[in-house]
Amino acid sequence: MFVFISRTSRQKSYPFSLSSFTTTTTTTSTTPTSSSTLHSKYSFKPPLSLHPQNPNPNPKTPTDIKPQKKRKPPYRPPSSLDRSGQKPVRSNLPFDFRFSYTESSPAVRPIGLREPKYSPFGPGRLNRVWTGVCAPVKDPKLGSIEDNKKLEEKRKEMRERIQGTLLTSAERKLLVDRCQRNRTKRQINLGRDGLTHNMLNDIHNHWKHAEAVRIKCMGVPTVDMKNVCSQLEDKTFGKIIQRHGGLLVLYRGRSYNPKKRPVIPLMLWKPQEPIYPRLIKTTIDGLSIEETKEMRKRGLGVPALTKLAKNGYYGSLVPMVRDAFLTDELVRIDCKGLEKGDYKKIGCKLRDMVPCVLVTFDKEQIVIWRGEDYNPSEGGYFLTEKESFDNPENDLVIGAGHESLDDGHSQYDIDSGDGD
Repeated sequence: MFVFISRTSRQKSYPFSLSSFTTTTTTTSTTPTSSSTLHSKYSFKPPLSLHPQNPNPNPKTPTDIKPQKKRKPPYRPPSSLDRSGQKPVRSNLPFDFRFSYTESSPAVRPIGLREPKYSPFGPGRLNRVWTGVCAPVKDPKLGSIEDNKKLEEKRKEMRERIQGTLLTSAERKLLVDRCQRNRTKRQINLGRDGLTHNMLNDIHNHWKHAEAVRIKCMGVPTVDMKNVCSQLEDKTFGKIIQRHGGLLVLYRGRSYNPKKRPVIPLMLWKPQEPIYPRLIKTTIDGLSIEETKEMRKRGLGVPALTKLAKNGYYGSLVPMVRDAFLTDELVRIDCKGLEKGDYKKIGCKLRDMVPCVLVTFDKEQIVIWRGEDYNPSEGGYFLTEKESFDNPENDLVIGAGHESLDDGHSQYDIDSGDGD
């Protein structure tokens, strides 16, 4: 009995019928004051989607719209290739511009080019034509032997005018002492590419602050230090006043004026090396194919004369090879750790300076043969480890004969190494 009464009490009584409920709901939804009622009771603001007849409740007039500011264009740094309205640079230096003056020779002509003749100085930046190898002073189509002689005379006159009166022994020692490592950190490093064109500008920049600059030579160019010294003096119009191994001290000259330094246009990139004839031929001249194969196999088994260190000093390599050829027919030089292009350049220098015949470059080795008719050089040029220049009338070191050289230089005094 109790359970029945509780169930009946839970049921809700509806005061009106379903039809009346539906009519009331429809009427309330259509009344215009429904939104205001909801906002007053529940603080509810209907979304804009419920009022499609007024999508923009607060329209703005065109006068209220603020004009947008123009954005500044992004900053573009000035390009060295953009020379609109500028004239090409004109340089009065009386020599051909090359990427490397010590590692390339005008006497050796390439058999091809690896890229089109794009000037490494940039388009329209230089008044000289790029031939793929160099930028000559005069057009090669119009040049002659007489023009080359005039250029040599002009270089000689410029060098004599800049050098002025020669230094005394005391002045040389003072300049050399200022360039020592414990006195200054200013130094120019000459590496595998040798004396490059842009290095000339670096040397003149150092000469703004000091009369002499220290140059450290490393790697492939040190095989022929005589060529390095002559090219430095010829292209910078300076004078080497001391050499100890691969360390040079280059003097700018007594009449040098930094404000009247020559115009040196810079190369913007390194040009591709041209194609030269092969160094190693299929068969060695005078031998058959079988004899060539046997010699290469035998050369790789010969004890190594020396092992070359990377970026080392190779100034004593040519005398070592010449001495070895007095007793041995084949000589092997260990080049493990060196770049392939480096020991190929070393082999090419040995072929021309010793002279000898290149046999192979296999397994990072340089194997050379002295040839059938080998004659050891007598009274040749020997570059000592340390040289002094106390005598201002002397310029180069010569060998046992103490004879003057054919290249127009006078001789250096050989320092025994006892003094500074």
